[in-house]
Amino acid sequence: MRILLDTHVLLWFLVEPKRIGSDAFAAINDNENDVMFSAASIWEIAIKSALKREDFALPAADVLAGARANGFREVPVTSEIAKNVEHLPLHHRDPFDRLLIAQAMAEPAVFFTADSQLEAYSELVRRV
Repeated sequence: MRILLDTHVLLWFLVEPKRIGSDAFAAINDNENDVMFSAASIWEIAIKSALKREDFALPAADVLAGARANGFREVPVTSEIAKNVEHLPLHHRDPFDRLLIAQAMAEPAVFFTADSQLEAYSELVRRV
């Protein structure tokens, strides 16, 4: 299975793994799965960490190192994917989440998230 991690799920995996459900946690740890993180997530973490948001206390460099150390594959933000955000319905207004949904659809990959609003986008979205 191909899995794209939402930004919070990536952070939780690294610092608060108990926040992730046992099935999702097992899937992320399964070496048979292709687990991915987006460059957009690292960008989001860098911005929100610089703003001193408590839920983004881990520096972007540490998250990137942790993602790589766990064998996760980085998904770049390409123009092809970015343009697809224009055609997504406005179920959610967060630009990072909308880009991540576009990436999951383009891959295609199951999108692990905690955000129930994102389920309206695709059958690829799974709440963890």
